[in-house]
Order: sequence, then structure tokens, then C-alpha cells
Amino acid sequence: MTETSAKPAVADTPAKMVRYQMPLWRKLLAWVAIAAALLVFLVLFDEVLLPFVVGLAVAYFLDPVADWLEGHKAPRWLAATLALGLFALLALVIAILAFPLIQSQVIAAGDALPKYTAKVQLLFADILSYASSTLEPEDIARMREAMGAQVGRAMTLAGTVLKRLFDGGMALVNVTTFVFVTPIVAFYLLRDWDRLIGWVDALIPRPHVVVVREQARQVDDTLAGFVRGQATVCVVLGLGYGLALSLAGLEFGFVIGILSGILAFIPYVGSIFGLFASVGLALLQFDDPVRIGIIAGIFIVGQVLEGNVLTPKLVGERVGLHPVWVIFSLFAGGAVLGFMGMLLALPVAASVGVLTRFAVAQYRQSPIYLGDDHEDDDPGDDPGESPPEAEGASAT
Repeated sequence: MTETSAKPAVADTPAKMVRYQMPLWRKLLAWVAIAAALLVFLVLFDEVLLPFVVGLAVAYFLDPVADWLEGHKAPRWLAATLALGLFALLALVIAILAFPLIQSQVIAAGDALPKYTAKVQLLFADILSYASSTLEPEDIARMREAMGAQVGRAMTLAGTVLKRLFDGGMALVNVTTFVFVTPIVAFYLLRDWDRLIGWVDALIPRPHVVVVREQARQVDDTLAGFVRGQATVCVVLGLGYGLALSLAGLEFGFVIGILSGILAFIPYVGSIFGLFASVGLALLQFDDPVRIGIIAGIFIVGQVLEGNVLTPKLVGERVGLHPVWVIFSLFAGGAVLGFMGMLLALPVAASVGVLTRFAVAQYRQSPIYLGDDHEDDDPGDDPGESPPEAEGASAT
């Protein structure tokens, strides 16, 4: 009786499962292999991925709008449709308002190009005439040769960069693909966004799910905060520069201002481009130094306002993206994958920045930083005393 009663007890006892602990080097190797496979995929299919990347970006930034509509009892498919419709309507209104003005200024610039070309030729002729009266003929020949070589290098570099951007973004040139494929991709991604996020979340290893979710949330906050804030800065600067240059009487000032605002997405690039382009045009258009100084002052004031008012208020320091890191990521993305690489540069930069801060925080809590002899305070020790290592760690 005792034996028969003991057997079921043994059978009911669940056997302990032995979990396989993967070595650290295998985990690192697996992540490196995944990253390499993703990079190879992007390089191989970069010419056809652009509409999908743009659709993904549109779905990402319209997801809060769709969530708000869904919270007001709209089905998800209807919320996605309304969000995309409002976005398309806003883009169409902006295009209708801006296109006639930009078109007229571009046509006027084409008509005025011969006049400004002649002025530039006269300016160089005066410079060479002055140089010929003060320099030896050999020095003038060397100067012409050096200037020609530098201009040739600059033109070659500009052509290479533009060719790389357009070669890497051939899908952008294909209007049919871009106009019809991108909205479809954006709609389906926006409709299924929460489902896709849940599917990705289910793939996270359960022991690390809390840490991974926290890092993903920080990446989302960093990316959304920077892009939305910087986009607002670009709009304010573009309209401000365009209106100020137009009021100052600069021909084609509105187009230069709008281009400066668009390029302001890359820190400092927009202001530098606008300053040189507008001052160079003002030197050809005006003879009055005061008016030239006003044109330069517009961009100086704009840069001061951007650095001290617009960026701190609209972007803020909390995003954690240093301007140098943003510039490097955009140029690196453009060099590797063309236009699509520039679109992917900011998400990658935000992810790398968050993961780097996380790695630094882990390092500062590790024995490598604190020392091998560092030990936590023992509850039995005198509470009035704390080890020097603990004091140093809390101070940091």
C-alpha cells in the first residue's frame, strides 16, 4: 500500500528542465551575423527599397494620429485611411500654394542667368587684369592652372555626390512607382502597425524583454522628438528666410530661403548654404554695401535664433543627438546607400546613440569600472560608514 501510494507522488513530480546557456561569444556572433545579413540585403536591394522605406517612415509618424482616431471609436482601417488622407491633403495644399511662386522664381533665374554669368566673367577679368599688372607671367599661369584644377575637382566631387544620390534613389525618379506604391505600403503598415509591433515584441528573449522595451522606447522618443522638432525648425526657418530675403529686395530670395530651410535639417548646413548663396547673389545684384550687409545679417540673426530659441524650444537637449553625430550619419548613409541611406541614417543614429548610452551605464556599474574588490554595503556593517568605492560610485 505504501509502495503504490508513493509511486504516483513520484510520477506527479515535474522533472526539472535543464536550460541551455548559450556562451557569450555565440550570442555576439549571432547578432553580428544578423547585422551583416541586414546590411547585405540593403545593399543588394537599395534601388527598389526606397518607396517601402518612405512608406514605413510615413506610417511611423502618422501612427499617433491613427491611434487618436482609433481611440475615438474609429476602426483601425478607417483611422489609417483618414490619417493618410489628411497627410496627402496637407501636402497638396502646400504644393499648390508654393509651386507658382517657386516656378516663377526659377523661370526668372533662368532668364537672368546670362546677365549674372557676364558679371562673373567681368569680375574675373578685372581680377586677372590686376594680377597681370602686379605678378609675373609664370605666377599668373600657375594661378590659372591651380584655379582650374580646384574648380575641376569641385565639379567632379559635386557630380559624384549627385550621381550617387540619384543612383541610390532611382525609385524616386520613377514617379509611377513612388506615387502609387508608397501610399499603398504606408496604408498597410499603418493599418497593421500595432500588430507588427506586437509580433516583434513576441520575438524578444523573455529574460531581456524589460531592458529591450526600455531601449526601444528611448529610441522612439529620441527619433520622434528630433525629427518632429527639427522639421518644425526647418519650416520656420525656410519661411522666415524666404520672406526676409524677399522684403530685402534680393532676387530669387524666396527660393534661396526655402532651400536653406530644407537644408537646415542637417545642422548648420542650411545656414551656411543660404549665407553664401544669398551674399554671392547680393554682390552681383547690389552695389550698396549696406544692402549686402542686410542680406548677410538675415542669416546671422537666423542662426542666432535657431541656436538659442528654436532648437532648444522645439527640439531640446533631451533627444541626445549631437549635431556632429547627425551630420556624420547623414553623410555616411548617403555615401553607402544614396538617398535611401540618408533616410535610414537618423533611425540608425538614434539607435546607436541609445545603445551607446546604455553600454556606458552598464560599464559604469561593472567591476571593470568600479574595481574587482568593490562590494555592496553589508547590512550588518556600521551604517555610519560607507566604503570609498561606494561613495565614488554614488557621486558619479
